[in-house]
Amino acid sequence: MRELYKTPPAATPPGLGFPKLHMNYSSFASFIRFVFVVFCFFSLVHTGSAQKTMDSVERGKLKLMLKNIKSEVEKNYYDDKFRGIDLEERFKRANDRLDAVSTSSQALGVIAQVLIDFNDSHLYFLPPPTNLDVEYGWRQRIIGNKSFITTVMPNSDASAKGLKPGDELLAIEGFAPSRKEMWKALYFYNVLSKRSSLRLKVQSPGESVPRELEIASRIRELPRVITEQTLFRVLDEDDSSPADYNYLKTVGNIAIWKMPTFSMSPNQIDLLVNKVKAVPNLVLDLRGNGGGLVEALERLAGLMFDKDLKIADLKGRKPMEPIASKTRGKDAYSGRLVVLMDSESGSAAEMFARIVQLEGRGKVVGDVSSGSVMQSRRQSMKLGTDSIVFYGASITNADVTMSDGKSLEHVGVIPDELTIPSGEDLAAGRDPALAKAIQLLGGVITPEIAGKMSRYVWKRSSTGADYVLLEMQ
Repeated sequence: MRELYKTPPAATPPGLGFPKLHMNYSSFASFIRFVFVVFCFFSLVHTGSAQKTMDSVERGKLKLMLKNIKSEVEKNYYDDKFRGIDLEERFKRANDRLDAVSTSSQALGVIAQVLIDFNDSHLYFLPPPTNLDVEYGWRQRIIGNKSFITTVMPNSDASAKGLKPGDELLAIEGFAPSRKEMWKALYFYNVLSKRSSLRLKVQSPGESVPRELEIASRIRELPRVITEQTLFRVLDEDDSSPADYNYLKTVGNIAIWKMPTFSMSPNQIDLLVNKVKAVPNLVLDLRGNGGGLVEALERLAGLMFDKDLKIADLKGRKPMEPIASKTRGKDAYSGRLVVLMDSESGSAAEMFARIVQLEGRGKVVGDVSSGSVMQSRRQSMKLGTDSIVFYGASITNADVTMSDGKSLEHVGVIPDELTIPSGEDLAAGRDPALAKAIQLLGGVITPEIAGKMSRYVWKRSSTGADYVLLEMQ
């Protein structure tokens, strides 16, 4: 399947910011689940060993991992000039660096950095799973060019230390968050180097002095060796489909559709659009939507426009068919449309919002989107025979140019109505962007009432994994 995700995409239910990385690990994880069943067991990377000195065998495996990733980039990356990067020199330097580092955690960082240096939103390393699941107890979102806390887990150390929604996050372990660089911190602390605690520097609305907090994480240790008996402790899989996380609400003659992902089948898109088709006005809330499947994007466009459209051209090593939609005719939605975006709206979500602007179909409200618009495929790889280590990489196989001839990569969609919440709004539970969208469609609502239409809900699964959902009231 062709995929359009932001960097990096989401392994957890929608609505999660930091620290459940917005890297779509789901396809890769599905592959691993399949292999669990076929092989019955394999050894996970033991996180504790990440801080121990590597032996020559482990170092050799990591060098082979680097070599295999280089081979995949050479064969499948969309640009055979590799964006001007000297591939041989870059990977040789990384190979030499692997001789210098002492722990596997450092080595994984070396491998990841090689792909980060391409400055490509869809090219990244998927390291081996570890035996630790870490929950830091809070979520953040980039708003404008600042990071703000959006929700805090009840009864967590974060809550006990006084971290609150609306607090501006000034630093994580000394790293100053920004729109351009924040994903690197997410990637590092969620994937490459999970921590038992994090040092934060925050400032609450109305306060003049920042606070320094050391917040302990909740660590769930998984079995090092997976067997049929311990498998359920690792998978902890939710039977819900992506469509189950969509929320629909009607306010007068306005429908609000919270669509958290494009990781749905065309048939699921059909069913959701059919539920709002009779309502004359629609707010399509794509905030936090990191993208998904090309087929879902094409179907949604076909259901929202009364004509066939070329959405974007794809440029790869070989000629590629453009991303295009065919109108669904009488089954298409004909009402007025407003699209909501934020900094976590990526790839397919950005492309849909932009085509709405280019075709004059409606308005886009909210924050500038993430600017992560390429097409990629994830390649799963493995090392070993008796004890198997799985890893992978997302490889960009096409550059994407919108129908106006321009790319959204590193640019994003500029909303028609830039409307973003302040720290005070987050602390008070106000939603000015949703209120603005409803007002543009003729509704009368305040940011306070709009903010009460949804809430973050923290949940713990039967096997102990914590997660948070954004539910409509």
